[in-house]
Amino acid sequence: MSTALQMTAFGLALLSTFFLLLATCTDCWMVNADDSLEVSHKCRGLWRECVTNMQDGVRTCDQYDSILADHPVKIVVTRTLLITADLLAGLALATLLLGLDCIKFLKEDPRVKLKMCYGAGVILGVGSILGLVGSVWYAVDVYVERAMLVSHNIFLGVHYDFGWSCWLGMAGSMGCGVASVLLTCCLY
Repeated sequence: MSTALQMTAFGLALLSTFFLLLATCTDCWMVNADDSLEVSHKCRGLWRECVTNMQDGVRTCDQYDSILADHPVKIVVTRTLLITADLLAGLALATLLLGLDCIKFLKEDPRVKLKMCYGAGVILGVGSILGLVGSVWYAVDVYVERAMLVSHNIFLGVHYDFGWSCWLGMAGSMGCGVASVLLTCCLY
């Protein structure tokens, strides 16, 4: 039972960490929500903004000036939280891998291996919270920005909605949270 639970948590943590990394690196955190007569598809990410021409499929991206440039708070906070969540999830994955019963590392001391699994669960939980706060922070900011424009009857031609990268960040964070619960609560 313990080995099956560990393997389930490891598989979920591995997939969730991949989702978090993918969400951090991709550029579709916000997409244009206008589908009237749009000839292009616009995506904004944490690192750049991309426009895809719908007729010929040509995609062009504009990098943001610099990592140290003056960016909006939502981008800086989301970058920081997601990168930290990625690092913590990677550390937890390495710790969990060494703590699995099927790995021969420290095979003679099962209590240490159990503590490593528990520690990995705690680290995954912290990473999950940071990733979820970053993803939800960005999504709420997009919603508030759109609501402010609508409430003031301002139409700029493009309204943005949550992109697949934002949803991927939330899914990865939730998966890390479930793996954390499996390792900290259900393993003992």
